[in-house]
Amino acid sequence: MQKSEKVQQGVEAVRNALPAGFAPETGIILGTGMGALSAGLQEAVSIPYADIPAYPRSTVKSHAGRFVCGSWRGRRLVAQDGRCHLYEGYSPEEIVRGVRIMASLGVKTLLLTNAAGSLNPLFPTGSLMAITDQINFTGSSPLTGVADKPGQNRFADMSGPYDENLLRLAQKCALNMHLRLEQGVYLGLAGPQLESRAETRMFRAWGADAVGMSTVLEVIAARSLGLRVLAFSVLTNQNLPDRMAPVSLDEILEQTGQSAQSLRLLLDGVLAEMP
Repeated sequence: MQKSEKVQQGVEAVRNALPAGFAPETGIILGTGMGALSAGLQEAVSIPYADIPAYPRSTVKSHAGRFVCGSWRGRRLVAQDGRCHLYEGYSPEEIVRGVRIMASLGVKTLLLTNAAGSLNPLFPTGSLMAITDQINFTGSSPLTGVADKPGQNRFADMSGPYDENLLRLAQKCALNMHLRLEQGVYLGLAGPQLESRAETRMFRAWGADAVGMSTVLEVIAARSLGLRVLAFSVLTNQNLPDRMAPVSLDEILEQTGQSAQSLRLLLDGVLAEMP
């Protein structure tokens, strides 16, 4: 479980950098290549991770490594611009520290984004997918250890980790905008290696529609704190075991950039109508 003193240090560092009285109600985690979405925040305040005591640093290309706080569609929002991953050598508790800081700041709803490989042959490269459920295949949990944080459910219920009302709202917004929005199951891995043909075939047999190296631990932490969760994947490539093609990080970033405008429109619609 997360050591609460480190979370509190982070909360104080972020709060001290914010205007007096600013209390975020919504949090968002921006995935690989999606940092430009934080430009939508008005009157934004940026807090680099380096300025937060004991906070892990993003070491991956395209993850800026900062919190950005401001207003979007009239909502007070805190964005985590760049996340940390297991494959960078961080522990589960370090990976989800941002989620716990946001919850301590008052966030009640968490939106997550990521870049993922499509496992479903009907979900083409460049599509957006709303995550309806998840498979945690990282071998880790952020809830492991001694429980020392009040208000955190050590035995978090994961029967419905993604909020049904928010999923319906996202689908409604996509239809109104004439955006294609897939819905499916996301499988999270530790990485950093990409999937083999046999692994791809196995994950698809398990019912996964997309695969990536983030999100699942953050969602577990969010649900343990009672946050409402909605998440989107940008499907940057197709993993089809019978005709696998090599893919590079640069190609993933390029595809993410091409899909960023659609994701921005969808987030804008959701934030405008979210109760």
